[in-house]
Amino acid sequence: MRRLVIMFVAVAHLLLLDAATKEWAVRRLVEGVPNPVIDGLFYFTLTRNLGCAWGLFQGYVWPLVAFSVCALALLAWYRREIFMLDAKDWRAKAGAVAECLIYAGTVGNLVDRVFRGHVVDFIDFHHGAVWSFPCFNVADICISIAAGLLVLTAFFAPKAQAQSGEASGKGAS
Repeated sequence: MRRLVIMFVAVAHLLLLDAATKEWAVRRLVEGVPNPVIDGLFYFTLTRNLGCAWGLFQGYVWPLVAFSVCALALLAWYRREIFMLDAKDWRAKAGAVAECLIYAGTVGNLVDRVFRGHVVDFIDFHHGAVWSFPCFNVADICISIAAGLLVLTAFFAPKAQAQSGEASGKGAS
């Protein structure tokens, strides 16, 4: 129970950070106008994303809402397996952090889609016309870090032993 309370508090704080930064962006920034933080590299640029990552599926707000709800339900249902919560090493802690981050990120963008009809993005990295990374927000950062942690934990997961006699050393002679 203690673990769930800690997770709930962490997710709530991340959701508040995401909501506060998006509200700041909506109130302080003009849509499409880059505001340099580090000129030539890092800007705050308000954009309204009607799709998902990298601007995919533009205009499909409600199917993306349905997908997010289904994804959250599946993540919650299979949480022990997905986030390796029963592992006896560092992977359980990394999985718990990934779980908090992915819930916060998914719910943060879901709230935007439901209540605003779009996702507010404002963190913008680009260098003139040479290169540009799509705008993103705190929720996207949470999802990206969670995905990285899950890949890392899966990469270092112990190999499953074979079901054959090789696993017990009793192979055929």
